[in-house]
This record gives sequence, structure tokens and C-alpha cells, in this order.
Amino acid sequence: MDQAAGPARTVILTVDDDPGVSRAVARDLRRHYGGSYRVVRAESGESALAALRELKLRGGTVAVIVADYRMPKMNGIEFLEQALDIYPGARRVLLTAYADTDAAIDAINVVDLDHYLLKPWEPPEEKLYPVLDDLLRAWRATDHRPVAVTKVVGHRWSARSSAVREFLARNQVPYRWYSSDDPEGRRLLCAAGQEGLRLPLVITPDGTALIEPEDRELAARVGLATTPTTQFYDLVIIGGGPAGLGAAVYGASEGLRTVLVERSATGGQAGQSSRIENYLGFPDGVSGAQLTDRARRQAAKFGAEILTAREVSGLEINGASRVVRFSDGSAVAAHSVILATGVSYRQLDAPHVTELTGCGVFYGSALTEAAACQGHDVYIVGGANSAGQAAIYLARSAKSVTILVRESLSMSHYLVQQVEETATIAVRTHTVVDAAHGSRQLEQITLRDTATGHTELVDAQWMFVFIGAAPLTDWLEGTVLRDSRGFILTGPDLTADGRPPADWELDRPPYHLETNVPGVFVAGDARAESAKRVASAVGEGAMAVMLVHRYLEQS
Repeated sequence: MDQAAGPARTVILTVDDDPGVSRAVARDLRRHYGGSYRVVRAESGESALAALRELKLRGGTVAVIVADYRMPKMNGIEFLEQALDIYPGARRVLLTAYADTDAAIDAINVVDLDHYLLKPWEPPEEKLYPVLDDLLRAWRATDHRPVAVTKVVGHRWSARSSAVREFLARNQVPYRWYSSDDPEGRRLLCAAGQEGLRLPLVITPDGTALIEPEDRELAARVGLATTPTTQFYDLVIIGGGPAGLGAAVYGASEGLRTVLVERSATGGQAGQSSRIENYLGFPDGVSGAQLTDRARRQAAKFGAEILTAREVSGLEINGASRVVRFSDGSAVAAHSVILATGVSYRQLDAPHVTELTGCGVFYGSALTEAAACQGHDVYIVGGANSAGQAAIYLARSAKSVTILVRESLSMSHYLVQQVEETATIAVRTHTVVDAAHGSRQLEQITLRDTATGHTELVDAQWMFVFIGAAPLTDWLEGTVLRDSRGFILTGPDLTADGRPPADWELDRPPYHLETNVPGVFVAGDARAESAKRVASAVGEGAMAVMLVHRYLEQS
């Protein structure tokens, strides 16, 4: 271990077993932070822990700990877990290779990881310093007492327990999970006076006990914004997927008073993806969670408000004002609106599937459940990109992954190749799920061959469903024109001959992404005939903001 000379200052500690990498990290840190912080370097988890204990005895403070994931004897997660006991207030960063990003995501729950960085981090001015700057600002804003975290106590096969964990994880709220059968889980239930009668139990960082909380209550209690700061904006964006986040970044960065309203968690379906490999600028791929985190922080940096767990129930036109109604009766108004509501997974219509949803049956990738699939047989229903990405991700730890598809695979060519090259993935074409079986959790499923009619009962504890998507637009009935499937019509698609709708009041025709209501635009998957790709959704979000500016200039 070595450390920078000079007076005792707040420490940034870095640990990496590769001497060359260790020196490079320390060099970059000292070059940028050496004037204000003391950089301590270690080449093993054991020596780094010894350094932390010595600093603790001397009354030193540690602001940030940067640890490499792949270290012998003690990997980065194991080291950070022990470092957490010594300096719980220090911000924690994990350095990972591309192949280890799943471990980094798991570390968010294990050690309350603040960030993970992919190696190499060059240039540090773009990939290292902005992250460390944010973490140091956050560290300085606290009083450095032990950091309390949200605790969740629930039953392993409880649908609501699973939903709460998914909500917290997707909103990047650190939490610790305790099974109601574990000693610590039972202790927490007893302390809250529940003793397992009603689950899940959520204990917030300030010690408040929430019994079976709804998403909005949970969001407010763990520090997520749920209430707008004002009643009128330049732009209201409904939906926090790639299109909505793209619109928020461009709207706020160009000076529009912008608020984004999301009913669950930012990222949408893309945010649940384990690996997006065809997004421009990420040749090694990027997880949906990582992309969402960056986009959300970027939107907030420019001043966009992001409201979570707010359900929109209606859109009203009041002169030049567009009024967005919430399900609780409150409302917010704006000059313009961008509808980026995205789509939701269609439900599997088979006996007992609904009762077992969240108890072995999941819609989407449900990454919070991935670790529990280790060594098990997993079934995936669907043959498009989301199904392929989930299959490849789960195949890393599952005993086997079987893709069930009604006809044939319809995913991108690169995903088909990866599926074919993965020995633990099997594809069963012309196969559907006829029924799910189980009392408290999924135990078996009935499969039917659509060509022969033959049925088969197989053991199954895990089934992830990706069978197409439907737009979330029913609340727009009577206001915004939609096609027969519920997708929103815009621009030239509003009428068959390309002319504006009969009730269109302006001299100009609707802009390309504009609905039959002037000033109300659409971006992303909810738009009729959209490309259904992350890159096109982000692009449409940016384009919609450009059209909003044009609309506002002419209003």
C-alpha cells in the first residue's frame, strides 16, 4: 500500500490487484483530486481493509472507495461489504469488465453500490471524473453518520414482495432484502408488531414501518419525487422510457420548464433489459438499468422534474392549456404535452397464470429474481428481442433455459446467433403454454405442440413472459385519435388521404409527431407504426421537443 504525502485529508481509497491498473487509477485520481483529497492505493482487499481500520483508529474520514471486482482471495464485492462496516458513509464504486456487469448490478443490493464503471475508463475526463464529482458532492452533503438503508421483509413467493423489490431496484433505491423465514427478518417483523401476518414490511431509512405499501406511498417515503413543484409548465412528458427521458433531456436542456411523469419506474421496458447490444455508441452493449440511470441523471442535471408513481387518468384541452389529470384527482397543466407512454407486456391467457404472477411467473426480465434462478430450469415465453436478451442473461447461471415460441424466433439476427451458440438454451417452436400449476408458487406448466396438439406436463419454478405488447393509451379515449389496436395516430397518418382531421383548427397541417390535438405530441412505442427500438424512441423524444418549440413559437 502507498499513499500520497502531505497533511491528513479526506481519503479516496482505490484497490486493484493488478499493479499497473492500480497505479493508473491512483495517478488519474491524484491528478484531478490530489489538491483536496489524499489518495490511498492498495493492491489487495486485505491490505485495503487494514488501511481503512488504521484510518478509522486515527479518526480519518473516507469519502469514496473504488474497488476492482476481480481480485483473488477477496473480490471487490466481498471487500466493499466489509468496508461498509468500517466506513458506512463512504461512497462505493466497483470497477468491472463487460463480462462482470451482472455482478455489479447484484452489488447494488449487496453493498449499496453507488456506481459501477466499465474498464477501461479512458478518457477519465468523460468516464471517471464526472462520476466521482457527483459522488463527492453527495458525500459532502451528508453528515457521515452510518447510512441507514431501506429494509424489505417478505415471503420469497409473494407477488407483492416481488413487486416492491422490483420497484425499488428499477428506481435505483438501495435496499436490503430479508426473508420472513430468516432470523433477522423475524426480528424486524416482531419489532414492527407484525410477526409475518401482513407482508411485505418495508422499513424506511428513518425507521418508519410501512405495511403492504402502495407504490406512491413507497416512493414518497424513500425520497422519490411524487408531487410537482408548480402547477404550470412549458412541457409535460407522460412516460419515462427512452422516448420520455430523451424528451426530458432535450426539453430541459433547451430551457423549457419540463416535468416528466412516470407511473412506475423510469426506463420502461428498455430499463428492464439485461443487455442492449444494438444501441449506437455502445459496441460492448449496455444494460437497460445503466442506460436509464445515465439518462435520468442527465435530465435532472438540466433541471427536469421527474415524478414517480403517478398514474395519469386523463387529458383535457382548456384553450391554450393542456391539463393532465392524475388518478387521485389532482392535475398539472402545460403549454404542450409529449405522450411517451410506451407499451406493456400482454398477459398470458392460460389457466392459473394470473394467480401465480409474481410467484414464479413474471412479465419482463424481472432482474431482481435472476440470482434465485441459479441452478434451475427456466422457461421463457416469446421469441422477440426482449425474450432473447433475457434468455442469454439467465443462461449464465440457470441450469437450462427453454424458449417457447408459437411459431419461430423473430428476434434480431445477432440475438439468434447468440441463442444458437449458447449450449444451455433450447428453442421449442410451435409450442404454447396451456396452463400453469402450483399452490403457493409455480411448480409445473402444461405445454402444447400447436402442430400436433400433443400436450406435456413439465416441472417449472420460473417462467418469464414476453408475448408482445399493447399501448397504454386507453385513458386518451375521446381526446386523442388512435388506431384499432390503440396506438396513437400522428401527422399524415391521422387521415387516409393525408389531410388534417375534420376538427383540426389550425391553418397548417399537424406536424409529423403531432396528434389531432395541437400541442400534444407522441414519441416512442405508443405511436402508430413506430420502429419499436431504443434508438428510434430516443430520437423521437428529441424530435418531439423540436416540434414543441415550433408549436410554441407559433402559438
